[in-house]
Amino acid sequence: MAGNVAGISTLGSLTGYAVETTAGTKPTKFKLLHRINASDEIAIETETIDASALEDMVERTIAGRGSTGGTFGVTVNVTDETITEWENLIEEYETAKAGGKAMWYEEYFPSLSKAFFTKVEPPTVIPKPEREQNGLLTVTMTMTINEYVGPDTAVIPTDGEE
Repeated sequence: MAGNVAGISTLGSLTGYAVETTAGTKPTKFKLLHRINASDEIAIETETIDASALEDMVERTIAGRGSTGGTFGVTVNVTDETITEWENLIEEYETAKAGGKAMWYEEYFPSLSKAFFTKVEPPTVIPKPEREQNGLLTVTMTMTINEYVGPDTAVIPTDGEE
């Protein structure tokens, strides 16, 4: 088919987060998270329900609910700035949670009109990074998936408050 894009590069992609202003409503502004190195996919795996009956000689199944796996990792390049950024994120989440509001996580791609959104709970403390000889100091932030929202209208994450 003419005009089909061969694929989308991850170069220039951005990551952002925001807490709800109104509970249950996607925020309109997202704060940019810096030095994100990678993030895991969220694969929706369908569970199966045994629909077999006594007359069946072979098991029969039907589709059950989809499972996100419950968590995904975000790999962050460790710097003084990213440590502070994630400490602030964790604090903002705790405040939002106490107020009955969710934290949204966004993965933005400049070549797409939609971004990928997930309602998450971050770790309660910054984990210890892995280290190796001649390596990049990174840490994996394990995000708990409260709800995978999926593709929705993109919001360009920006530095701090606008």
